[in-house]
Amino acid sequence: MNEAYIAIVIIWVFLFVYSIGGSIDFGAGFWAMYYYGRKDTKASSIANRYLSPSWEVTNVFLVLLVVALVGFFPGAAFSLGTIMIVPVSFVLLLLTIRSAFMVYSYTVQKYTKMLTVISGITGLLIPALMVSMLPIAIGGFIETVGTRQYILYNELLTSPTLYAHLGFGLSTELFLSSLLLSDYAREANSESTYHVYRRNAIILGPITLCFAVAATLTLIPEAQWMVENMAREWELFALSLIAFAVGYSALWWPSKKVDIGQPRVAVLAIVTQFGLASFAYGMAHMPYILYPDLTIFDAFTNETMFYSLLIGYGIGLAILVPAFYFFWRLFMKDKRYLQAEKSSK
Repeated sequence: MNEAYIAIVIIWVFLFVYSIGGSIDFGAGFWAMYYYGRKDTKASSIANRYLSPSWEVTNVFLVLLVVALVGFFPGAAFSLGTIMIVPVSFVLLLLTIRSAFMVYSYTVQKYTKMLTVISGITGLLIPALMVSMLPIAIGGFIETVGTRQYILYNELLTSPTLYAHLGFGLSTELFLSSLLLSDYAREANSESTYHVYRRNAIILGPITLCFAVAATLTLIPEAQWMVENMAREWELFALSLIAFAVGYSALWWPSKKVDIGQPRVAVLAIVTQFGLASFAYGMAHMPYILYPDLTIFDAFTNETMFYSLLIGYGIGLAILVPAFYFFWRLFMKDKRYLQAEKSSK
């Protein structure tokens, strides 16, 4: 495989992991706000219990993604940094605000409610700003004047493609977080909370699928080249639909010990579905980073830097993967942590 393709696959893996982790993280923040103060459900406390450690891990992958992009594709980093400066600046500002409240609110109890509101609002705004970058990269919304490129915000803000992508991003975020939190609630032996999030997932699943179809259809008049490339990847998209059907139906599968549904199977199958669809989307986007002016070959670094980064990331992941596994065992499976949640109710 060509070095540029190896590099873009690495970046796409980081992007996929961050998009899944970020969706669940931001979605948990929204659900914590949505159910805050409700006496009839413990959904807010379950979301906060999950959210407390997870946001730090999610930010690790954001850093890995940015460093990999700058290292492997310095030309793309310059172009994307110039063109996307407005949405990226808003994302960084909101992440800073959210992270600051995450750090300090747990030591100052009077800020707990404010944290919940900030986390919930930014949990919607940050993914929306990130998803808005996808239609821009596909083409049709960038104007080149001399050596400078500008986003055509009038065309972008009136395009149905933008709003279809926004709807898909937000529904995906809430769907994935509902699935994960339903599984987490069951691990915490809170069946009533499990049913709350299971109901949310049942509602949001078809909505997410409809937005995915709408986002594809709205590309036809504005990015026909992308639609044609996606059609060539129909096998992967078909497999992703099968994985979605398995994951969604798992919410009704019988369970031997407790009530209906197997959320762990649902989470794994839906993540697999998004992985297949994401890879197919990325393949359809190749070789462009910004259509039609910038390809992965134009922006690629030299071979010496590539292999140095490859070795560095290999060593880094060899250290991080066991650490992430330990994190999973500690915060998602350790009964002492889950019992702390139970006793705090």
